[in-house]
Amino acid sequence: MLRRMIRSKLDQFENEWDYSMDYMREVLDVGPLAVKRFYDAARLDTYARGVSSHGVFAAKIRGVMAGDCGPCVQLVVDMAAREGVPPAALRAIVAGDWEPLPTDLARCARFADALAHRRPELDDLRDQVRASFGRAGLVTLAYAVMAASLYPTLKYALGHGQACSKIRIGDLRIAPTGHAA
Repeated sequence: MLRRMIRSKLDQFENEWDYSMDYMREVLDVGPLAVKRFYDAARLDTYARGVSSHGVFAAKIRGVMAGDCGPCVQLVVDMAAREGVPPAALRAIVAGDWEPLPTDLARCARFADALAHRRPELDDLRDQVRASFGRAGLVTLAYAVMAASLYPTLKYALGHGQACSKIRIGDLRIAPTGHAA
């Protein structure tokens, strides 16, 4: 019965977001506890203090791009759009173009990108994030990047990772930059 309920939730998510949940069905075949453990870990991104929801989405997008540049990125972009992140900001975040972004949003995206890729500017960006958002904001952005990396990691481990693809934002399709490929 629990498996049936989880399958129903997976089907609902898949239909709502046009996103394949085949990888999670494979986890469910291992057992409901395996699904629960994954979602317990993924809940890291529900901690959000000191940073706007748009800033958290900027971090999630850059975090997921470090491990995947296809369906996972599209899903997070779609979720961000539904939460009201403007299309122009989404395009800039995906393209790695910080200039057109408001300062705080650019800071979140740049920090997440540097963290996910262990870039040399991480130390300076960490100081900027801490100064702008406090320690709680720093933890929030770190958790967003960590949680975002879980999905592509699991998908690729199970053989469900997909090649890079252009990301749809409104009527435009843009190539992601700064991703794993």
